[in-house]
Amino acid sequence: MKLLPAATAALLALITLSSAAGAAETPTQDAYARAQVMVDVGGRRLNLFCLGSGSPTVVFEAGSGRAGWDWFQVQPAVAKRTRACIYDRAGLGFSDPIARPATAANAAKDLHFLLKNSRVPGPYVLVGNSYGAMVAQQFALRPKADVAGLVLLDAQHEDELARLDKLTNGGMSEGFAGIVAMNRACLAAAEQGFTAGSALERQCVLGAEDRFGPTLAAADAAMKRKPAFWRATVSEAENIFTTSAQQLRTARKSFGDVPLVSLTRGISPYLVPGQPPSATNQAIEAENKAMQDEVAALSTRGSNRVVEGAQHAIHLSTPDAVVQAVLQVLDMAK
Repeated sequence: MKLLPAATAALLALITLSSAAGAAETPTQDAYARAQVMVDVGGRRLNLFCLGSGSPTVVFEAGSGRAGWDWFQVQPAVAKRTRACIYDRAGLGFSDPIARPATAANAAKDLHFLLKNSRVPGPYVLVGNSYGAMVAQQFALRPKADVAGLVLLDAQHEDELARLDKLTNGGMSEGFAGIVAMNRACLAAAEQGFTAGSALERQCVLGAEDRFGPTLAAADAAMKRKPAFWRATVSEAENIFTTSAQQLRTARKSFGDVPLVSLTRGISPYLVPGQPPSATNQAIEAENKAMQDEVAALSTRGSNRVVEGAQHAIHLSTPDAVVQAVLQVLDMAK
């Protein structure tokens, strides 16, 4: 879709302004708590926020049901080296609601038009966590994708559910079904309006205060009160291990010599507090590392390493490790 000349000029001015501001100073969380540049991707708009200048452009993909502001501890540091952009997928953050199923391929298409229509030039280094890493790979595997590197953080693997079900006698599918059911309950409550002080409000809306400051936590809570957010989140979850997994499985091929750094969590999300890891838990973590190793091996310049002390959202628990991985890929992409 082409933008009118006047709209293009205005958009470029806004993006240039954002980039110049990022080069001058590190933005506070307040900058992430409001919409920045709304870009048309075909009758819908996605929120884009770029800092810094230079090439390649680093583009961040958040995990399922997470807004672009998840990268607030990483983007400014990367922007000191080159242009760094975050955005909100459809229905998340400040972007317009979904208009089709929230699958990895649809997200990759949206990202293509977002970068094209905003005139953010390639080549691109894609950085993704969890489901966002699936989207990043889907984008990189598109024909003529101008990708100079990949940084994958505890990437969701297309065969993850089946492989972990073998280790848990189907327990992983059962647990994930519970997450999807909870997301649907949150959607139903959002459509009716959350009852103040209710258990659903606490579980579906609140709880970001430990990750964000008050302004950004308030923006996160406001997002989670909207039915549009939960429709997108439910759709992403319903498609992760079915349609999205099959899309990535079909697209899967070698990344050639594209630099690829994979980071694997050091702390299992399945640990029982106060208890040592069980044999099953250890097997799950070994299998997770094996899947990350396999993806890294798809590049002749790929590597995977475990980040000690890192949780699944590695960029939130150990952001410095992510910054170093991005800088490593930028050096390799020269």
